[in-house]
Amino acid sequence: MHKDPHSFARPVEAVVRNLDLALKVDFSSSTLSGRAVLQIENIKGVPHLYLDSNRLHIERVTLNSNEEPTTFRLDPSVRYLGQALVIDIKADTVTVNIYYKTDPEAAALQWLTPGQTAGGKKPFLYTQSQCILARSWVPCQDTPAVRMTYQAHIEVPPDLLAIMSAENSQKRNSTGIYEFRMPQSIPSYLLALAVGDIEFRATGPRSGIYAEPSMVDRAAWEFAETEQMIEVIEKMYGPYLWGRYDLIVLPPSFPWGGMENPRLTFATPTVIVGDRSLVSLVAHELAHSWSGNLVTNATWNDFWLNEGFTNYLDHRVMEALHGKEYDQMLSALSLEDLQKEIQEIGSGSRDTRLKLDFTGRDPEDATTQIPYDKGQFFLRTIESYVGRTRWDEFVKAYFQHFAFQSITTEEFLQYLRQNLVNGDGQLERDLQIEAWVYGAGVPSNIVEVKSTALDKVDQQVSEWLNGKPAGQLRTDKWSTQEWMHFIRKTPAAAGDQVMSELDSAFHFSDSQNAEVLNEWLLQAISKQYKPAYPAIERFLSSNGRRKYVKQIFTALGKTPEGLEYGRQIYAKTRGAYHTVTRDIADRILRS
Repeated sequence: MHKDPHSFARPVEAVVRNLDLALKVDFSSSTLSGRAVLQIENIKGVPHLYLDSNRLHIERVTLNSNEEPTTFRLDPSVRYLGQALVIDIKADTVTVNIYYKTDPEAAALQWLTPGQTAGGKKPFLYTQSQCILARSWVPCQDTPAVRMTYQAHIEVPPDLLAIMSAENSQKRNSTGIYEFRMPQSIPSYLLALAVGDIEFRATGPRSGIYAEPSMVDRAAWEFAETEQMIEVIEKMYGPYLWGRYDLIVLPPSFPWGGMENPRLTFATPTVIVGDRSLVSLVAHELAHSWSGNLVTNATWNDFWLNEGFTNYLDHRVMEALHGKEYDQMLSALSLEDLQKEIQEIGSGSRDTRLKLDFTGRDPEDATTQIPYDKGQFFLRTIESYVGRTRWDEFVKAYFQHFAFQSITTEEFLQYLRQNLVNGDGQLERDLQIEAWVYGAGVPSNIVEVKSTALDKVDQQVSEWLNGKPAGQLRTDKWSTQEWMHFIRKTPAAAGDQVMSELDSAFHFSDSQNAEVLNEWLLQAISKQYKPAYPAIERFLSSNGRRKYVKQIFTALGKTPEGLEYGRQIYAKTRGAYHTVTRDIADRILRS
């Protein structure tokens, strides 16, 4: 077990091995209520079990199957971490039964009114447990170092369907009672529940899509390659060990692009664009079934082990399905994003290291491009030195060796040196491992990335800058990524006339593609192109994805006028955002 600075748990003393939930979902009070039964191993025979909680209302606690009453306390709240729930146990205690209710403001729970859903007729609930929000809806050892199996008995209104990160029903029943089982051990941040007017469509023998009725067929078409993606990763890195791989497309307030809850990825509707150009998100979340869910970062300071490997894997999937050139285009944009992030954070900042130190800080702040893209470029660089065949053999063995375990960066580096570097001093020097992991910025040996597709976009940009009208540029069949690159090349000094020409030719302000629109709005803000400003409010009012909200409010906040406009918008939109999105927007827009 590893000491986690973001958890009160003491799993080295007594550890949770299984969770059995029995909860009732009450939309009228925005609460979950019921019981959590924790099967524990009292390793050291200690008199106390330490759990994490955050605004949970604990009614009573009993021990073992005979429900022997016991005492407990909730320690004072700590910023970001919530409260330690300390339960008196005995040396021979095997189960702890906690009767409780969630708070209506529980950080993990997003309660949506019918008007906030696509259908407009029925309410919706979804959870977001990562990074340390599981403790706001389940009393648990809320650290990725602890893995547990779980079962659940969930009662919902009979006209709604409940699904979890577990074995799921594909149809609603008349009772509103659903039983779940997750036989593989998972960390608490992968606990997930969604309840709503949800339908299912199969995309393959072990994959499918859940979504609201008006969205489900479009989503099933968009994600039709899911089964192929599973097969691609299996050929490279071993069998998929989680049974089924399904996705649910959530309402627009969902704060992330995707969340890799095992057996049931949660996904944003912003990737449903009608041309499958954003399905690398599915490849990413699926890849987590190996990197993250199977082999997990032991603490959030080791977050890159989850996300760097996963970004690397999803690029390999996209290369296998759509060719090397397509992946090179994605990689070039990723490198642009990484360079921009490092510039904004500061090239010498400790936060640009792969091995982070977020002690005393919200681990949510670690979700920058650093663990994702610096992590994947580190791995791509290793591959460039040792060759793909040798690298793939190493990665496959790594997943098998640490399967269903949580590890630190140091454990990975030890395994890397023992099983790949293997005492080769020249290779150790070439790889610059210490610089990548513990150094700020990006080392000099980063693998080179070139994209002929983006070079062709650059050629069109050059012709436009040399006087060719925007409407005459060769943009037929451009992908989302090509449009994003084109927009990013808008000259810094472009005035209203130039921006108006682009908007008239390509209708960016009216784009239904969230990635394209986001890039355009960032350009409009930086150049104070006011005709696009109504689109800013429309976008922020209909989309709660954290990435977009953070980028746009940050851009607005760079001028006093923009900051005031952002605050006006946020006053209208804040209530529709998930806690994760609200927290970052609050910090950006505070006076």
